[in-house]
Amino acid sequence: METSAATRAFGSDVVAEVLRRLELPYLALNPGASYRGLHDSVVNHLGNERPELLLCLHEEHAVAVAHGYAKVTERPLAVALHANVGLMHATMAIFNAFCDRVPMLVLGATGPLDAAKRRPWIDWIHTAADQGALVRGSVKWDDQPTSAQAAVESVVHAYAMTMTYPPAPVYVCLDAGMQEAELDAPVAIPDVVRHRAPDPPAPSAGDVDRLLRLVDGAQRPLLLVGRGGRSQRAWDARVRVAERVGARVLTDLKVGAAFPSDHPLAGAAPGTFLTAAGRALVRAADVVVALDWVDLGGTLRHAHAGRPAEVTVVSCTLDVDDGFELAPVDVPVAAHPDLLVAALDGRLEGRAARPGWPAPEAADDAGEPQAGGIPVRTLADALARALHGRESCLVRLPLGWDGRDLHVAGPLDYLGQDGGAGLGSGPGMAVGAALALRGSGRLPVAVLGDGDLLMGASALWTAARYRLPLLVVVANNRSFFNDEVHQQRVALARGRPVENRWIGQHIRDPDPDLAGLARALGLEGQGPVEDDAELAAELERAVAAATGGASVLVDVRVGTSGYPGGVTAS
Repeated sequence: METSAATRAFGSDVVAEVLRRLELPYLALNPGASYRGLHDSVVNHLGNERPELLLCLHEEHAVAVAHGYAKVTERPLAVALHANVGLMHATMAIFNAFCDRVPMLVLGATGPLDAAKRRPWIDWIHTAADQGALVRGSVKWDDQPTSAQAAVESVVHAYAMTMTYPPAPVYVCLDAGMQEAELDAPVAIPDVVRHRAPDPPAPSAGDVDRLLRLVDGAQRPLLLVGRGGRSQRAWDARVRVAERVGARVLTDLKVGAAFPSDHPLAGAAPGTFLTAAGRALVRAADVVVALDWVDLGGTLRHAHAGRPAEVTVVSCTLDVDDGFELAPVDVPVAAHPDLLVAALDGRLEGRAARPGWPAPEAADDAGEPQAGGIPVRTLADALARALHGRESCLVRLPLGWDGRDLHVAGPLDYLGQDGGAGLGSGPGMAVGAALALRGSGRLPVAVLGDGDLLMGASALWTAARYRLPLLVVVANNRSFFNDEVHQQRVALARGRPVENRWIGQHIRDPDPDLAGLARALGLEGQGPVEDDAELAAELERAVAAATGGASVLVDVRVGTSGYPGGVTAS
């Protein structure tokens, strides 16, 4: 007897059901035949709900969207990547997410692995025996199951792995033949509650005791606050601990907001690299407590100009093999930094605030004089005034942004950079953050460089397609200017003309029409804004439109100048 359509089930149906049970709200994708079975299952078996398909125009954008979403929520999205070619498109975005330590469930597909079932040509070139090898260095765990039962268990395992601290992307490659095969027997779906990720590790009582003794005995304690959680509770605990031990606090533009910028204990403006004031602060400290600080070893060497750091160092992190310079650490704490801070907060309860020690004076790093266009600091001031009185989230900032112009009062005020320092991630991450913030009343704002925008511009179509409130401001100096600075350094070192540094760098003649590009993708496009006098009104109009629900891009022609804080690093 023929089975009715209502009772027939296929391998991809049970995989889709697992995605629902894991409460993944979206499946970001660029369509591909290798997972057409899963695509059908999400649409026709689940009704395109929980998860809902989120259409992107490039695989790299799909991963960047999930990255931006995780930066806000600390939760993963599912991403589907087509065969080996889609995975190759997405590799840089996966690398970014790995470096940035965000959770993400990446689903790939290959095959059919049974060669007898492959279509001529196309299925052969899109099938890999070990597809995960393409990204194994940039994911936490990967698998290539070959049966429906194995696939179900693999996805459950993968989700637990991506959510186990420290988080990072995971990759599961689904056999196309398995997806499309009709099931001849029920598949047991594990109880996902019984396979959830463990709680993050807390510090031992001994670790907390040692740290308390060190900071109590210190005259100049310094907190290097790196990667932390986005909760208000964790934020408030950091502030209380800093106040009760009298610690100066240094933060980092590479990661999200972690301490109020205008607090009296904020020791120096954040930078992508240490500023002069930041270097002086690290050199002056007698106890440094690093809370999952990115590249602690390199930071200490930079601050001490290559000399040994004569300071007691506490490092709370589980990233002991993250590929950075070996850090001299006196007290290693293998725990989630928020849990260490929470433990300290509990032990310090009732203690009066301790005065902060005087921060050493240091002149800010001087960049080149501004050359043409609206100064970036003028843009920063105008944007702050346009956003005044509105809750907003700075999703991204360009390399030329001065840390003195970052004013944060809460954990969602700024999300940091992309982890891997490539170009093209900004637009997709902005879309992902906008997706996560939709309905929150908080306006996502991404200030992107023109190179980053142009490389990933088509990601913004997804914001327009799903009606996401979003403001993108392009700090457009019409150049890959970071590399102009590098070319100048090479020319100076070799005694060659610095006047040629722009060759192979300028994005001019013709100038791309960024506002027109935005309109072509379905956004509202404004600009180019070339006059300081026009800037405030243009940004106010853009903020009003985005607050009203539109996706808006404003092209602001900024000048070129040396980056603050040594951001290009010699």
